[in-house]
Amino acid sequence: MLEPGDWVRALRGPISVLGAGGFVGANLLRRLLKYREDVFGVVRTLPAWRLDGIDRRHILEADLIDLAATRNLVANVRPSTIFDCIAYGAYSFETDQELIYRTNFTALVQLMELLADTGFTAFVHAGSSSEYGTNSAGPLEEASLQPNSHYSVSKAAASNYISYVGNIRRLPVLNLRLYSVYGPLEDLSRLIPNLVAKGLKGAFPPLVDPNTSRDFVYIDDVCDAFVHAAARLTPDIYGQAFNIGTGRATTIREVAKVAGDVFAIRAEPIFGSMAGRSWDLPDWYAAPGKAERLLDWTAKTDLATGLKLTSEWVRSLEGLDAGAMTKRTPSPRRRSISAIVACYKDEQAIPVMHRRLTDTFKKLDVNYEIIFVNDGSPDNCADRIVEISATDPHVLGITHSRNFGSQMAFRSGMEMSVMQACVLLDGDLQDPPELIEQFYHRWTEGYDVVYGRRVKRDMPFGWGFLYKAFYRLFAYLSYVKIPLDAGDFSLIDRRVVGWLLRSPERDLFLRGLRAYIGFRQTGVDYVRPKRMFGKSTNNLLKNLEWAKRGIFSFSNAPLKMLSAAGVVLLGVSIVLGVIVAGLRILIPDIAPRGATTLLLASLFFGAINLFAVGLLGEYIAKIMEEVKGRPRLIRAGLIRNGETSQLLPDEATWS
Repeated sequence: MLEPGDWVRALRGPISVLGAGGFVGANLLRRLLKYREDVFGVVRTLPAWRLDGIDRRHILEADLIDLAATRNLVANVRPSTIFDCIAYGAYSFETDQELIYRTNFTALVQLMELLADTGFTAFVHAGSSSEYGTNSAGPLEEASLQPNSHYSVSKAAASNYISYVGNIRRLPVLNLRLYSVYGPLEDLSRLIPNLVAKGLKGAFPPLVDPNTSRDFVYIDDVCDAFVHAAARLTPDIYGQAFNIGTGRATTIREVAKVAGDVFAIRAEPIFGSMAGRSWDLPDWYAAPGKAERLLDWTAKTDLATGLKLTSEWVRSLEGLDAGAMTKRTPSPRRRSISAIVACYKDEQAIPVMHRRLTDTFKKLDVNYEIIFVNDGSPDNCADRIVEISATDPHVLGITHSRNFGSQMAFRSGMEMSVMQACVLLDGDLQDPPELIEQFYHRWTEGYDVVYGRRVKRDMPFGWGFLYKAFYRLFAYLSYVKIPLDAGDFSLIDRRVVGWLLRSPERDLFLRGLRAYIGFRQTGVDYVRPKRMFGKSTNNLLKNLEWAKRGIFSFSNAPLKMLSAAGVVLLGVSIVLGVIVAGLRILIPDIAPRGATTLLLASLFFGAINLFAVGLLGEYIAKIMEEVKGRPRLIRAGLIRNGETSQLLPDEATWS
């Protein structure tokens, strides 16, 4: 007979547990991590009290209602086995109807469509016995669904969608209809944790009608069901649903009796002292025969044993903040930020940047990650990133196969980010990390983009004058409103990041593209310091290239100027031609003679033509760059926890 660890080890990895901050998801994640390392829990936001003590490298933060976040997660993790435990609306106080459908149905469809082309091997969805609605007394899986709440409608829709993608599109998916799951890590507002907590004190909590029945199934048995389902997911059961319950209808009176025996409660329960939920039904229990036959699964834990096991967890909570362990009184949501640092010849600056970023984020009390992008640097940037990541799980490193430029380095980091906002910084410390605090406060006020505005530069007057002149010329010529003196240093909300990543151009000029996308934007003034280490990699020619990139990407003015110059010169030529012809007729000796005039005219118009051809060539070169369709950037490896994983062309890792 196979042990639980054998079932877990049989799964194809990597494994993702979606909704890992929830009751079922957290228990499932902990079960899997007992036996494997390639397991990642995905939570909407941190902190998540159920995940305390789990290594941060196994936890990813992503709001899967957001399509961009879902796309990034699928592209970066590429899970083979997925356990989907995301849900909203099962609690009576979760009443946001739009959020119920977006969470339980729309997010599932988005995710499945993105996974469809990845070759995943198993997708197990946490459905609900609520799908049966009023048909709740021991229905078989083939019975009609008769939803009686927004939550049950949304879960029934998800079940039908899974049936479609499994049976028609032949994707390896199935749906587990869970009954009344209980056990450690359950929300403290629920019946069983309340019953146990009160029982340990010799009392009963308020109870509903004593004849109301439920099918109580212990959490460990449910985790086994998920693992069995993924391990035995063969084509003949694609798209099917399975009831996950004990098959026993246990009334509230019987629950009280078992609890009274387990905890030696002398008080009498007061039934009917608590109102039931609006969608509650008197008989609600499972017919689990199909799971027994096809998944080799049965519930093994009886209610008395389950209550004893749950009581051990409840006892461990003594002295902790119980209010933080229920959705009924949620704590304020913490925001999350990815710092994306473009590194080129910044070996000495990387440790300083890491320390200053860490101090800033801890001061703000936000969830964060620091993504160092080694853009083909010829020094030892990669080694410094490896050393830092070995001691800080917040650090992720990306290594490019060659130097693609800072703009592509920023794009590479944004593609990997799963946080709520990205901060773009150059690795030379000319963008002071401490300014992020002001960016953050403007973001919380409702701005989608907060950029640094360089009111002064610590450099020679001549260079400073040229930079200011460029920004004003660029703003004047551009067909979008460009903020003056604003570089790449900025905080960008995830919505804007999503639109930036949907922009297909390869010759990026991010500060212009950021302005083009719009949303609410504001600036924060600062003085840009000198480079802390080494010499600047910029020079006059590189700055001219930057100027050309910006102007030719966001302005048609040069072409319009050529057209205007052509019209003016044509007019002048006609006027001069008429004058010369008249003079030749009226006063033959005054008309210009010799080669000098012709030579000067030829040089003038020849220069104009060459200049025009050059301008057209710049635009054509940009068109050529785009239509070639070459990769924008090539990631050679990822750095996490002091280890470097080399990447294949599809960005799968190999060792």
